Amino acid sequence: MNKPKIYIDGQEGTTGLEIHQRLAERDDIQLLSIDPDKRKDLTERKRLINEADLVFLCLPDAAAVEAVGLIENSHTRVIDASTAHRTAPGWVYGFPELYKDPAQTIGTARFVANPGCHATGFLAAAAPLAALNVLPRDYPLTCFSLTGYSGGGKKMIAEYEASNKGNELYSPRVYGTTLKHKHLAEMQKISGLEAPPVFCPVVDDYYRGMATTIQLHNRYLRGQPTARELSLILAAYYAKQPLVSVAPYSDQPAYLAANALAGTDRLELTVSGHEGQTIVTARFDNLGKGASGAAVQNMNLMLGFEETRGLVL
Repeated sequence: MNKPKIYIDGQEGTTGLEIHQRLAERDDIQLLSIDPDKRKDLTERKRLINEADLVFLCLPDAAAVEAVGLIENSHTRVIDASTAHRTAPGWVYGFPELYKDPAQTIGTARFVANPGCHATGFLAAAAPLAALNVLPRDYPLTCFSLTGYSGGGKKMIAEYEASNKGNELYSPRVYGTTLKHKHLAEMQKISGLEAPPVFCPVVDDYYRGMATTIQLHNRYLRGQPTARELSLILAAYYAKQPLVSVAPYSDQPAYLAANALAGTDRLELTVSGHEGQTIVTARFDNLGKGASGAAVQNMNLMLGFEETRGLVL
């Protein structure tokens, strides 16, 4: 049997490099390479895109749209890591754990949009509660999300790792203060909420790892569940998932380190609070389950491989 041919368009970026790292040692696929001098050559990129069975797009939004337009056949399949197609018609949103049958929904798709990192943490907590009718669709949800600086790409990485960086880079920095973050569209659409959450992202002086938290007043949830009950609801929802889990509930104070799952491709939810209020925190690696790990998980499903093959659990 011929090995599927895989091409990473935009391999030199942070996400592309991480995908390549996960695939480089696999013997069940064939990685197509582009001459470094031709990585911006439209003709050469077009040739490789059409030769491939599956293409990862690790490009800015406009370039990702352009790359899809280069496909001239009926077989090349695409996983787009950009924001360009996450709410676009004809594209399947690549969060396997949100589907009853991901092998069917994602496995048969031709075009898959990889989720955004902040959206991954938000949806891991909010989407199941909305789907189970615990979280009303008109709930005025709030969310804050702490991320390592690698999520900002090469320019931000260089700023944080410079020997002469300014004092402000040694502390957490709130951003997206216009409340128009590019992940909001997918956060609202995929969760099914009537309005996007009030969303506050924060970047801090560590390389990788995320802690994304939603905040809930339990009296406004259907059935008014306690924090402990919400933990059990989410644990049951994710019970058979290899890459998403729920930590055992505890009513004791705890520190939740945002980099606890750095270097892995899984996500863990921690539910905290009491009878009246709850927070649900998703911790994962912004370059793992938040980007490249999720992309490889989707590729495995699309090509009929074991879902977790090549991933770090």
